Amino acid sequence: MIHSLPRPARIPALILGIMIGSVLFLPLLFPSSYALPGAETYAPPGLAHLCGTDLNGRDLLLRILEGGRISLLVGICGAAISLIIGTAYGLIAGSARSSVDNSMMRFVDILYSVPRLIFILIFINAFNERLQLAANSHGWDWLVGSSRLVILILSLGIIEWLTMARIVRGQTLTLRERSYVAAARVLGEGYWTILRRHLLPNLAGIILVYLTLAIPSVIIDEAFLSFLGLGVQAPQSSWGSLLSEGAASINPLKGDWWLILFPSIALLITLLALYSLGDALRRSISAKGR
Repeated sequence: MIHSLPRPARIPALILGIMIGSVLFLPLLFPSSYALPGAETYAPPGLAHLCGTDLNGRDLLLRILEGGRISLLVGICGAAISLIIGTAYGLIAGSARSSVDNSMMRFVDILYSVPRLIFILIFINAFNERLQLAANSHGWDWLVGSSRLVILILSLGIIEWLTMARIVRGQTLTLRERSYVAAARVLGEGYWTILRRHLLPNLAGIILVYLTLAIPSVIIDEAFLSFLGLGVQAPQSSWGSLLSEGAASINPLKGDWWLILFPSIALLITLLALYSLGDALRRSISAKGR
């Protein structure tokens, strides 16, 4: 699969694949005691704990891998939600009459002016308790403990679709003037058939590229919110919450640098791989379009 990608995209894709495989499977190799509080609190990196331990004596490398699961889950699911909403909205706006298009894009401009942080806080406070009550009434215990995470994913996906909508709308405005779209209209194909058969397939490449760029944006937003204590809550952890714990442990008398360094490296490698992959794919599509 990697060999089918453009050459500049292969190394970022390989790094990303290694990172995803690591967070999914490496935690299974750790002893169960590494996830439990221990006596070695704030132990520096060594042979027993390669990345040291945290305040409660838990292995930091294991926590980084488990936190990576949450961060990547939020990034992929949030980007997928933004992809669905943004693609549908952009397709309809770009293919509609100019008056409808202008109204829809002005609505996007209004949403751009709403601060993201305020929107997410309102969303969490408005729906978290209601979702927990609904989950309790249906016996969904897993959702009770993960309700905040689910709402965080939904809210991040809802606010990230704006850029995707603008990109898809711009491409749709260009594609709808192509000869094959005019021929489809002459042959009597309906509006929704033209969207599904002619416009959407030709947008697949650019949508895939910006999906790879939307994932790191969602991960950064989640890390920022979790760093402020507004995102993922204990006992769950993400790279942002790990950075928050590390920053809280640093003081003028003692600096436990590993609590900041290693989560930062994991976050940085993942973001660079995603951005490099998206940029390489974008360049490849632009070169083919010339």
